[in-house]
Amino acid sequence: MQQLTYLSGYPEQLTDPVKQLIADQRLGKVLLKRYPLAHEIKTDKALYDYTVDLKHQFLRKANALSKVVFDPKIDVIHQALGLHTFISRVQGNKLKAKHEIRIGVVFKTAPLQFLRMIVVHELAHLKEKQHNKAFYKLCTHMEPDYHQLEFDLRLYLTQLELFGKLYP
Repeated sequence: MQQLTYLSGYPEQLTDPVKQLIADQRLGKVLLKRYPLAHEIKTDKALYDYTVDLKHQFLRKANALSKVVFDPKIDVIHQALGLHTFISRVQGNKLKAKHEIRIGVVFKTAPLQFLRMIVVHELAHLKEKQHNKAFYKLCTHMEPDYHQLEFDLRLYLTQLELFGKLYP
């Protein structure tokens, strides 16, 4: 049995059923049953609008976003699904701050729930820089099923790694 890269750190009681699904080549069917459709957010503009709508719904007082894009340079293999960057620049005698969110292109063909989970994760970094208790509390405030979606996203990434894409 090969190493489950995206599920390392999870207990055997969770990974053993996944290993059986993989052995039976049923992981994709289970995921398709739970998440039958990929989302329709395909452009950077649509992603920006979607992200800003979520931000306005939950983080009105947080800093504005200057850019939200699908980034082909973000590599899932290197443990990055999305990035929140904070750039400070001096312009004249003022300090300008820019907040950017970059989402891996793997999410262009993913279910909306997974895209939302990643966007929520990156938006939470506007308030909490570290992955601490307050960070995850904010994530679950914005997306109550955050932890289940994170686990299912790991299953989805395992499916992609082992068998290829689910959605056209």
